[in-house]
Amino acid sequence: MSALDTLTAPPVGGPTLAQERRLVTAIPGPRSEELLARKSAAVAAGVGHTVPIHAVAAGGGVVVDADGNSLIDLGSGIAVTTVGNAHPKIVEAVQAQVAQFTHTCFMISPYESYVEVAEALNRVTPGDHEKKTALFNSGAEAVENAIKVARKYTKRQAVVAFDHAYHGRTNLTMALTAKAMPYKSGFGPFASEIYRVPASYPFRDGLSGPDAAKKAISLIEKQIGADNLAAVIIEPIQGEGGFIVPADGFLPAVADWCRANGVVFIADEVQTGFARTGAMFASELFGVVPDLVTTAKGIAGGLPLAAVTGRAEIMDASHTGGLGGTYGGNPIACAAAVAAIDVFEGENLAARAVEVGRMLVDRLTAMQQGDPRIGDIRGRGAMVAAEFVDPATGEPDAALTGAVAKACIAQGVIVLTCGTYGNVIRFLPPLSMPDALLAEGLDVVADALAAA
Repeated sequence: MSALDTLTAPPVGGPTLAQERRLVTAIPGPRSEELLARKSAAVAAGVGHTVPIHAVAAGGGVVVDADGNSLIDLGSGIAVTTVGNAHPKIVEAVQAQVAQFTHTCFMISPYESYVEVAEALNRVTPGDHEKKTALFNSGAEAVENAIKVARKYTKRQAVVAFDHAYHGRTNLTMALTAKAMPYKSGFGPFASEIYRVPASYPFRDGLSGPDAAKKAISLIEKQIGADNLAAVIIEPIQGEGGFIVPADGFLPAVADWCRANGVVFIADEVQTGFARTGAMFASELFGVVPDLVTTAKGIAGGLPLAAVTGRAEIMDASHTGGLGGTYGGNPIACAAAVAAIDVFEGENLAARAVEVGRMLVDRLTAMQQGDPRIGDIRGRGAMVAAEFVDPATGEPDAALTGAVAKACIAQGVIVLTCGTYGNVIRFLPPLSMPDALLAEGLDVVADALAAA
């Protein structure tokens, strides 16, 4: 019997794949090894991979590989398949759009689905002010355009980003991103007028939110000057930096300072957006209403789409033709996004994220009580991380983190690492994952940690 022959329905829409961890071969199996050899020969060496398989199907909470192995997916393609892979509503919307047309370029011949996505984002993003939206292809592209808009609106050039930030791999977004390897090393020179200040990292800095904000703002005022600053950009919960949740009061203090000084406050919600954190957008959890919000990843159920949404007067600062791109707001991706936003709201996935997060935190906390190598557990909703340390010193333990992740993958559980110091495992399960499968995945993590 093949991996696609045994069918059972997951709790949230998705392909009816058997919701089970199943190891038919070692990972990688022979078929995956063959395909990985082809990848090595044909694909640039700089394009790496985390899991040594080749996927042939995915849905609910599993990814099935070319050898018939079924792996528990605790990564969601880095927070992309939040609604699950191939949700029926998204599949239906995409198929209908493909049958109509695949492309006209919105800047040449506009179409309704782009406008529908913009209307939906204007409605669901934080704040009740008048908003407008522009659509792009990737999170990095959204961030670049948010900076463009902020500079045009303020007629200033300087931009502040934070320690541990990740905003993308294009030239400007590499400058905004903090970590050199693997994202920046050897790829400079980078864009100018980018400045970095400390973020709030409660586990390591010990500061209250207001005190961390005061430190950051003091550096901005002394080293840059508010009159020169176009924008401050920050992830409400820092993603690649280690799922760092700022101390209470940090984000509101920074946002208030920006508003008082005519600086555009940009929330990068590429990884935190669309119900992932238990709210539609993580900014809501901290009582912050950004001027601009960048989104991507979960926006379209796996299709490439991104957006900048924000205050109408800021978004309208650009001259006609100043924003856009050949594929920005592709009609297929827009159809998927309209369906995905309907699923997020109609199936109350923010509440489901809270349930998933409770399971994650409870189990990880139980592990931590018996293992001081877990230095910190943090996150919101279904965006949770464990930071691994040397218990004697508190220093980051990247070797342990890598060993645990490798052991999990070998046992059929996809986990992702992150963190400035490479010592964090992040948990981003699709919200379509059955509870029993999530529990089993965490069993494997616990066993891998105990054996490391």
